[in-house]
Amino acid sequence: MEESILNQFRLTVQEKGFGLYGINVYQKGKGEVSHFWRANDKVCLYSGSKTFTSIAIGICQDRGLLKITDTVLSFFLEYKDIATSNSENIKIRDLLHMSSGKKEFYFAGDEERMRKNDWAELFFSDPMMGEEGAEFFYSNACTYMLSRIVEKVSGVTLRDFLMPYLFNPLEIFNPQWHSCPGGHTLGATELFLSNEDFSKLGLVLLNGGKYKDKQIVSEEYIKASITDTIATSNWNFEDSESNKGYGYQLWLCSYPGAYRADGKYGQFCIVFPDKEAVITVTAHHENNANDILRAIYKDILPYLD
Repeated sequence: MEESILNQFRLTVQEKGFGLYGINVYQKGKGEVSHFWRANDKVCLYSGSKTFTSIAIGICQDRGLLKITDTVLSFFLEYKDIATSNSENIKIRDLLHMSSGKKEFYFAGDEERMRKNDWAELFFSDPMMGEEGAEFFYSNACTYMLSRIVEKVSGVTLRDFLMPYLFNPLEIFNPQWHSCPGGHTLGATELFLSNEDFSKLGLVLLNGGKYKDKQIVSEEYIKASITDTIATSNWNFEDSESNKGYGYQLWLCSYPGAYRADGKYGQFCIVFPDKEAVITVTAHHENNANDILRAIYKDILPYLD
């Protein structure tokens, strides 16, 4: 693959001031090419972290540790008595879809409450504001609870669970992933990886859960993560790129068939099944980061035949 396929995109990045750190373009059978505007350091993936948490849930299901149809409260019976009405109906699948019915970005109340209390307790004590599974509401609390479920069934934090099952096979050395005050991996954000590391997630997704010759997570789970989706249009996003739907911690793209891990400021790992390609971006763009996606569609995809 020739680096010249990035020429027009690089011009657009300069003209638009996208603040890119790096980009990697991979196409099956044709190799890959990268370009960096600065050192390929590990950066915060923000909500790009969420897709790694989803993969952990898939691995747990593959190993018989849980089913995504299990109720969340069944893993936290210590909070059964404080759980608000109908909290007992929330399923793991609802957390994956950001449709728990608890409409808080994290948890209700002030920061002091989050410093002093177990965040799982806060989740169950927050009121239900809608029916579980009925409506998308973007919430870090949902992904955090997925992290806590992985910890419950495995006995180790999400980060440590993924070391032998994901990070080591992907040759990602000693990833840093921040935790809550209780020491539990955040799940929703604060995973730090390089552009190269992040791109390996896309290869797992593109190849039906496999990296090189190792099956990381089942093909069935990967397929479900992009076909079992929930509408996001109820949020009335100003940008149409965010209105195409949401799978298991993955966003559907306006480009037909494409989907992405998506983090604040332009952390994107985008899978294009029709091109058998993955394009990974790390950036700090404080305006509309989705403009980076549109530049990729316009300036790179036509060269991936």
